[in-house]
Amino acid sequence: MSSRTFGRITAAVIILAATLVGGLYGRRAFSQGSGGDEGGAQRIESAYREALSVISENYVDSVDYEKANEAALQGMLFSLDPHSSFFTPAEYRRLLQDQESRFTGIGVSILRHRDGVYVQTPIEGTPAAKAGLRFGDRIVEVDGKDARDWTTPQVSKAVRGPEGEPVNIKIERAGSQAPLYFTIRRGSVPQPSIRNAFMIRPGVGYVGLTGGFTHTTSEELARVLEELSGQGMQQLVLDLRGNPGGLLDQAIKVASHFVPRGRAVVSVRSRDADNTREYRNVFYDPVELPLVVLVNGQSASASEIVAGAVQDHGRGLVVGETTFGKGLVQRIFNLPYGAGLTLTTAKYYTPYGRLIQRSYTGGSIYDYYTHQNPNAEPTPQSLNPTTPAVPGSPAPTPTPAPTPSGPAIKTAGGRVFYGGGGIRPDREVKPLEVASPVRARIYEEAFQFARQLVGGQIPGLESYRAPAEVQFGRSARPTDFPVNDKVLQAFRDFARRDPESGLTPAQIDREIEYVKLRLRENLVNASYGGDAATRYVLDGDPQVLRALELFPEAKALAENIGRRPDSE
Repeated sequence: MSSRTFGRITAAVIILAATLVGGLYGRRAFSQGSGGDEGGAQRIESAYREALSVISENYVDSVDYEKANEAALQGMLFSLDPHSSFFTPAEYRRLLQDQESRFTGIGVSILRHRDGVYVQTPIEGTPAAKAGLRFGDRIVEVDGKDARDWTTPQVSKAVRGPEGEPVNIKIERAGSQAPLYFTIRRGSVPQPSIRNAFMIRPGVGYVGLTGGFTHTTSEELARVLEELSGQGMQQLVLDLRGNPGGLLDQAIKVASHFVPRGRAVVSVRSRDADNTREYRNVFYDPVELPLVVLVNGQSASASEIVAGAVQDHGRGLVVGETTFGKGLVQRIFNLPYGAGLTLTTAKYYTPYGRLIQRSYTGGSIYDYYTHQNPNAEPTPQSLNPTTPAVPGSPAPTPTPAPTPSGPAIKTAGGRVFYGGGGIRPDREVKPLEVASPVRARIYEEAFQFARQLVGGQIPGLESYRAPAEVQFGRSARPTDFPVNDKVLQAFRDFARRDPESGLTPAQIDREIEYVKLRLRENLVNASYGGDAATRYVLDGDPQVLRALELFPEAKALAENIGRRPDSE
């Protein structure tokens, strides 16, 4: 890109940005000049052009003007808040695509392991599944390019492309003496919001709404609720863990499946205090089943709108860990040459007025995204812990502990919550520990071992070889793929011979239950697919197990608040 073209793009972007964000941080600076906002924008553009001219004429090396332009825009937006961002044309196309419920690619879940990117599971009905890609396949080339050192995003980008266009993939498969070559025509790949929905216990439905909020999310939820009701669902676990959010209208509709008609779901407030818009359930007669909502630190934005609405109205219990705290509303703006930006234009508040957004001042972007706050003081889990509900008596009213960043807000039934720090759960429950160094090594070694096992490469255990095609639609029975003493000893021997395992026999024995979990997860995945593997892991998930125990309390809470006049 020439400096002249760069200047034209920059001028257009600067004028647009100054118009949009001047009141956020620059109104005072602009008003100091005689030219007002227009004069301020002109001075910024003039100074930027002069700086560009100085750089062009004096910098020691050649200048990548496109890269400099992107950095300048991104830096300006990052100075505002962590969620206003600039997108290159390619990134912008991906952003818009991610809001859809489908994309074009080959349909495979992949993950970087220690020596390359591997297939975790093909997705049912997609080109990858039809072509025969399997769990444990190592991707070594894409269209003739060496992919052994690529990251997961690099491989993902390379295999995506226009529908109908072929992509050539070379893989290494355990049990195959020579590399295998696949030519796969890209196709439309489903990208549902609900990744799993099934009866997790008799009478108890589970809905894993973990794939974001796209254009079809509410329709997906309506469909699975009807299906589960037909299977005898009388209680519901709604899993929002890891859901990064998405479209506001879909968050409102999802919450409306549970919040009473006419009640508020969320309000949106811009910098003009008088410009507040409240959104209510005008869509559905809600289901009235006992409800538990699961959240964690990666539940953000639209997920927090849903969890906050359920909690404010006392419609169910929120269980897990405090959510991310992303309550800034981004509007998407088109920029010249196919680029775009997302700009924060408002903030989200729960129905009773809690600000969802966590503070992003006084720390780095890294601190913000990793929830680092060295100055935070420990707080108790609850100010008034609940006791088991007595049938026919008023339900207890749990009140989460305060966070220091927001005021106390009284919600339905007199329950008090605190804004400005995400959605704090009614019951805090820690997840399965996976991040310790030993468990991280077990996770990796279990994958490498299972890859050989399902490939028929472990002597004496050839019966564990996976079928030629994944048997989608099946769930693992208790007798399927037993991780018995023979399998465990083979794993110990495998780890001992592997110079990269980093595991000692004592570490394996101390973590033997975790070893069993990860081995069987991989075996189920290889034979029945990723959905079946997820179901198996959920069956022993500590947060899910706690949710199942809390249904009597969730039911009593909703009934008690529903009887109170102040809940209207």
